[in-house]
Amino acid sequence: MDAITISQAPTALLMLGAGAIVALMVLIISFKVHAFAALTLVSLGTALVAGISPENVVPTMMSGFGSTLAAVALLVGLGSMIGKILEQTGGARVLADTLIARFGEKRAPLALGIASLMFGFPIFFDAGLIVLMPILLTVAKRVNGSVLHYALPVAGAFAVMHAFVPPHPGPVAASDLLGADMGLLLLVGLIIAVITWYLGAYLFGLYAGNRFNIPLPALFDSADNSPDDNTPPPAFGTVLAILLVPVCLIFLDTGLNSLQVAGYLEGESGWVETLRMLGKTPVALLITLLLCLMLFTRRFGKQKMEQLCTDSLAPICAVILVTGAGGMFGGVLRASGIGEALAELLSASGMPVIVAAFVISTCLRVAQGSATVALTTTAALMAPVVSATSGLSELDLCFIVIAIAGGATVLSHFNDSGFWLVSRLLGMDEKTTLKTWTVMETLLGSIAFILAAGLSIVF
Repeated sequence: MDAITISQAPTALLMLGAGAIVALMVLIISFKVHAFAALTLVSLGTALVAGISPENVVPTMMSGFGSTLAAVALLVGLGSMIGKILEQTGGARVLADTLIARFGEKRAPLALGIASLMFGFPIFFDAGLIVLMPILLTVAKRVNGSVLHYALPVAGAFAVMHAFVPPHPGPVAASDLLGADMGLLLLVGLIIAVITWYLGAYLFGLYAGNRFNIPLPALFDSADNSPDDNTPPPAFGTVLAILLVPVCLIFLDTGLNSLQVAGYLEGESGWVETLRMLGKTPVALLITLLLCLMLFTRRFGKQKMEQLCTDSLAPICAVILVTGAGGMFGGVLRASGIGEALAELLSASGMPVIVAAFVISTCLRVAQGSATVALTTTAALMAPVVSATSGLSELDLCFIVIAIAGGATVLSHFNDSGFWLVSRLLGMDEKTTLKTWTVMETLLGSIAFILAAGLSIVF
C-alpha cells in the first residue's frame, strides 16, 4: 500500500500542476481576469491543494513574489527611465534618421531595424514600436512602398530584444530562476537576437512587403515624433554612447569574471571586485541613467527630467507585478514538489532539458498569450529540472533561457496584446495580421530555439 502511494504521488502532483495551469488559462482567457490577480489566486489554491500548511501558504507565496521582484523591479525601472528619456528627447528619431541617411533609402528597412535593435535595449516592445512608428511610416510614404517592408523589421527587432536580452523582465526573471549569469546571458542573447532578427524579421519583412501591399494608415499620416519643445535633439554619437555604456559595463563584469576563473587575476583583488561591481546590471543601468540626466538636464531642465522619470514608471507597474506574480506561482510549484515531479517525468521520457523548456513555454504562450507569463512560469517549472540535471555549464543555462524565451515568442495570436497593437497601428485586418505578424513571431521563436539548441550541442 505504501509503495502504491509513493508511486502515485508524482502523478498526482503533475495532475495538480496541469490543473493549476488550466485554471490559470481559464481565468485569463475565459473570465478576462487580469494576469496578476489570476496568478495570485491560482498560487493560493495550488498551495492549499498541494498540502502546504496554512501557516506557510502566505510566506511561501511572498517568498517567490519578493525574490522575483528583487531581481526584476530595479532593472526594469532603471531601463524604463533611460528609454523614456531617449524617447522624449528625440533620441529615437536621431538614431533612425542618421542610419537611414548613411544606409540610403533602399536599405531603409535594414537601417530602421538596426536602430530598433539598439533602441530596444532599454525600452519595451510596445513603447519602442510606438516611438518609431511615425518614423518608419514617414519613410514608407517617402519611398511609396508597402508599410510591411519597414514595420516588420522594426517590430521584430523590438520583439527579439524584449524576449532575449536583459534588462527586459522576461529574460531577467528566467535567468534568476535558473541561476544563469546575467552578463553571459546578455552576450549570448545579443548574438542570437541579431541573427534571429536578420533571418526571421528583416528577410521575412522584405518577403511579406512584396506579397502584402499594406497602405499607409491614416492614423499616422501626419504623426510627428519630435520632442515636445523646440530644444534641438541630441547628437547621434550621444545617443549611441548612452546605449553602449551599460553593454560595455556588463561585458566588463563578465570579462573580469572569466579572467578570474582562468587564474589570470586574483580572486580577492579589491580593484577587480570594484570594477566588477560597476558591471553588475543594476549599477550599470544606474550609471547610464545618471549619464542621461547629466547630458540632458542642462538642455531640457531639471523639472522635465524628473517628470520623464516619473512618467516612465507608471506603464511598467503591470509588467513588474505580473512578473512577480509569475515568480510567486513558481515558488508555490517548487514548494509543493510539482517541479521535482516534472523533473522525474522529463528524466524518464529522455527529452532533453532544452527541448522540454521550449515545448512547455510554447504551450503556455499559445494558451494564454502573455510572453512574460509564459517565460516566467516555464522558468519556474524548469528550475528543479535544471537543478537536478548534472553537467550543465553556464552557457547551457543561457541556452535554456533562450529556448524558453523562444517558446514564449512563437504563435502570437488573438490573446496576445502585441498582436492587436501591430494590427491596429498598421491598419491590418486579423487575417493579414496572422499571415504576417504571427508568422514572423513564430519564425523568431523557432530560429532562436534552433540556434540555442545547436549551440548547446557544440559548446
